Amino acid sequence: MIAEQMVEYGQALKRLEHPTPVPQGTEVLIRIHRCGVCHSDIHIHDGHFDMGGGRQADIRAARKLPFTLGHEIVGVVEALGPEATGVAVGDARIAYPWIGCGACPTCDRGLEHLCPKPRNLGVNVDGGFADHVVIPHSRYLVAHDGIPLDLAGPLACSGITAYSALKKLGELGPNDPILIVGAGGVGMMGIQIFRALFGRGPLVADIDPAKREAALAAGAAAVYDPREDKIANRIMKETNGGVAGVVDFVGAEATTTLGVRSLRRGGKLVIVGLFGGAFTLPLPMFPWNGLSVEGSMVGSLQELRDLVAMVQAGKVKPIPVDVRPLSQASQALEDLKAGRVVGRVVLSA
Repeated sequence: MIAEQMVEYGQALKRLEHPTPVPQGTEVLIRIHRCGVCHSDIHIHDGHFDMGGGRQADIRAARKLPFTLGHEIVGVVEALGPEATGVAVGDARIAYPWIGCGACPTCDRGLEHLCPKPRNLGVNVDGGFADHVVIPHSRYLVAHDGIPLDLAGPLACSGITAYSALKKLGELGPNDPILIVGAGGVGMMGIQIFRALFGRGPLVADIDPAKREAALAAGAAAVYDPREDKIANRIMKETNGGVAGVVDFVGAEATTTLGVRSLRRGGKLVIVGLFGGAFTLPLPMFPWNGLSVEGSMVGSLQELRDLVAMVQAGKVKPIPVDVRPLSQASQALEDLKAGRVVGRVVLSA
């Protein structure tokens, strides 16, 4: 098998060859056809997260090098371990990558993506920047009949990340606007999912004019430049007192501050992005304004199944996708880090 692997943090990926794995026990070998490139791949490639105040969280101990990034995987079943059931050779499947230990209380609740002992594909174990990957059990494989390959893989991360975050806003009335901050791959997916869930477009903020235009084309009700002077005041005025909810797909100090300042009383901020930094707010502001803040990390296996069903039903329109050969994985990471990607880059193995 061939893989574009990290051999050193922060450096270009290197194409390496390895023996093709032979699945054991309940394992399933997938021949990868597509793998999306995600912002979290950048953080893993850097080897740290920005925690603000000049501090960094070093995450290099979570994996051994060389290592294969990539968790938005779609392909076909090529081989089965002797105990594997539920799929057959040739079946086309999305691989759910947020795999837990399977034996803790968190996993028992169906929240494997929050397991304290994760086995996440492309994060803790080798992932999809390759032509093959081993999945520990067929239950992590989801059929995507009717969904094109180029669009199927991103559902396992950008799709369920947006879906799970939007669900955390709870019930919304017809006069309850929400603001999406960040119109990258996850934010663009969020626009479509919000329209499917609530029948209208969200407000969107992004510093990139091209992404704001793409958001309008995707159905955003209005777009804003976060760098505009007193932008939060403008949003408050145009929404008659603020938005009911904000989903921050960037997760930077400036975007989270914008989110809180744009909320009406009783509003909720959901932080998704991992750009980094720190955020402070006087504690009395929470009870005075009835504010709530919640983090949202990817999504559950059931949420992936629910989202796939929505896409198959035609309720979620496709986002822009740039398909590139696997050999361009390093360049794709650079382009994404530099903000040159609208929608999603998907690698073709």
